[in-house]
Amino acid sequence: MRGSKVIASAAEALSDVRDGASFAVGGFGLSGIPNVLIRALYDSGVTGISVVSNNCGVDGGALGILLAARRIARVTASYIGDNKEFARQYLAGELEVELTPQGSLAERLRAGGCGIPAFYTAAGVGTPVADGGLPLRHAPDGSIAVPAPPKEVREFDGREYVLERAITTDFALVRAARGDRHGNLVFARSSRNFNPLAAMAGRVTIAEVEELTELDPDEVHLPGVFVRRVVVLTPEQAADKGIEKRTVRPS
Repeated sequence: MRGSKVIASAAEALSDVRDGASFAVGGFGLSGIPNVLIRALYDSGVTGISVVSNNCGVDGGALGILLAARRIARVTASYIGDNKEFARQYLAGELEVELTPQGSLAERLRAGGCGIPAFYTAAGVGTPVADGGLPLRHAPDGSIAVPAPPKEVREFDGREYVLERAITTDFALVRAARGDRHGNLVFARSSRNFNPLAAMAGRVTIAEVEELTELDPDEVHLPGVFVRRVVVLTPEQAADKGIEKRTVRPS
């Protein structure tokens, strides 16, 4: 199709990825995770990558498969969660981790996509987020090997704000419910989460879509100008969605 951004496979969409590349990855927990692209990235064998995502998947799932294979060198995230291997690597000094407030992470990604180099926010003022000292990397004995540096704090109208830098990455991997051949995307319910923001931050954004269709401009959540490549999932791939914590009512 002329002018189409549709790529035949996830492997082909990731063919130019190299060791040490940085990735913004959409999703929250297991909601809206680009699992097919993550698996293709794992199969490509690339290593030493940096990941920016709300968290790093779960043990054995999503970004957790790259983590377990020691392919990830650095993570920028909001929390570690229940991923035991993520916690183990961080505390053992095997992984560099930048922890940042969730809202600040979202805005850092959005700012990167909008060409805004930095912004001031009240989130984190008076804490190690602003004052420095949060461990970027631990030593094997549990001490802090590399502390996070302090950030600039300024006062506006009698209130203090901390300066946060925008985030841009080499690639972004996202998942959408629907997309068209031009890369316009629609996200379903809570899976919208970090996906549009991650997509904006990537220099080369690759979207896996559950359905390729024509879209009404008024329903588009993310315009195709932010998306370089589109991978259409099979029905089986589209239906394969994990549940991080299953909660049921007693019978």
